[in-house]
Amino acid sequence: RDSTAGSTGAALAGGVAYAGRIRGVRTPALATFLPSVPGRRLCLADCGANVDCKPERMEQFALMATALMQSCGVEEPRVGLLSVGVEESKGSHFIREVYDLLERLPIRFTGMMEARDALSGEYDVIVAEGFSGNVLLKTVEGTGLFTAARLRASASADSAVRAAGDAIASELDFASNGASMLLGLSKPFLKAHGSANAATIPNAVRQLLQLSELDFPQRLQALLSRTAEQQKT
Repeated sequence: RDSTAGSTGAALAGGVAYAGRIRGVRTPALATFLPSVPGRRLCLADCGANVDCKPERMEQFALMATALMQSCGVEEPRVGLLSVGVEESKGSHFIREVYDLLERLPIRFTGMMEARDALSGEYDVIVAEGFSGNVLLKTVEGTGLFTAARLRASASADSAVRAAGDAIASELDFASNGASMLLGLSKPFLKAHGSANAATIPNAVRQLLQLSELDFPQRLQALLSRTAEQQKT
């Protein structure tokens, strides 16, 4: 088990060298948990490690994030592919290629999704390449901070509204939430925010201990095997 707040690229290279990949994994994905309207956590993968990648890599991102959510108790995670519309024909040629691949996987793929629905509770997994995934993550963080600041400023005499602002800020605060996980490694490996502060690392260590208790490697291995068998037929 390990954690770092350094360069994402260096963390990815170091994680592969240190822990090694789970058998069958080509490229690990950086995944993070986000909140949702119903209160459940969802997984976003990739959120910054693989800015340029092939459709086949995103196929594995979907499998890895699904296995992670299964290990967290969600037996049939609903998987959405981040795009510019929900219609199958929307998005770049690249995204439509990914769509075709995800449709054939033994997962609960629900199709294309828009960024505005990311936290709606309609999805348990959001699949993205690292560029758009990171933009979505940072936009969620910034929107949360903006909303919290406005609530605090507009209700200086209302303790309930101020408390609501504090709650929103806390829920989306990277320091409180710890770090993102490099999925696909044989051991848990976390990458903390580049702006990590004194509160981040202790929370990341607690998160690391929790993740080490999950049966994620076994879940992923089972999904990879099912996918390989399905592709043979």
